[in-house]
Amino acid sequence: MASLMENYEQQYAVLTADITAKIGKLSNSHGVDKKTLVLDVERHMEEAQELLEQMELEVREVEATSRPRLRTRVDSYRAELGRLSEEFMKVRSPPFQDGFFGQDELFGGGESMKEEQKLRLLDNTERLESIGYQLPLGYRIAFQTEQIGSEILQELYSQRETIQKSRSRLREADAELGRSSRILSGMMLRSVQHRIILLCVAVVFIIVIIVGIYFTVSKYT
Repeated sequence: MASLMENYEQQYAVLTADITAKIGKLSNSHGVDKKTLVLDVERHMEEAQELLEQMELEVREVEATSRPRLRTRVDSYRAELGRLSEEFMKVRSPPFQDGFFGQDELFGGGESMKEEQKLRLLDNTERLESIGYQLPLGYRIAFQTEQIGSEILQELYSQRETIQKSRSRLREADAELGRSSRILSGMMLRSVQHRIILLCVAVVFIIVIIVGIYFTVSKYT
């Protein structure tokens, strides 16, 4: 984040230095040269404004502790650009004055108009090239975002499968516990039955012994 901000600041410094140099040349320029300088300054002004907007976006992403210091720097850059804009408007002459469309251009304006059209065409071409450079970057960002989203969806799907497997294992464990409980209950019931049977056998055996003793004693008396 810091290196990107420094890169923006370096580009801004180069642009403002170029703007300052071209504004200094405007007062001594006339005709086509002056129009070329005006177009260059306007283009650089737009680029500087875009850089300031990029800086403001980066300031919002930094930590809260560093944000006030970076915000102050961006505000100073914006104030500097406003000062350069005012200076440019003072030096720049309105149409039909100071040779911008002077007598030479009014009587031989065909060539001048062609030059102006060429300059505007070059300016538009540069803008299109700049947009063309930005489109692959936007495509790469969109592609990376799509990949990240796909990875997140795969991770969520994997976690969902893990949760479903855990639920299935819990159900199986619950079923096993139920079967074990039923088996233990059956074993306890059989154990009680065996004890009752043994008790009945013992009672019968005791009765048989008592009856035998009774008959034996009765026989000898």
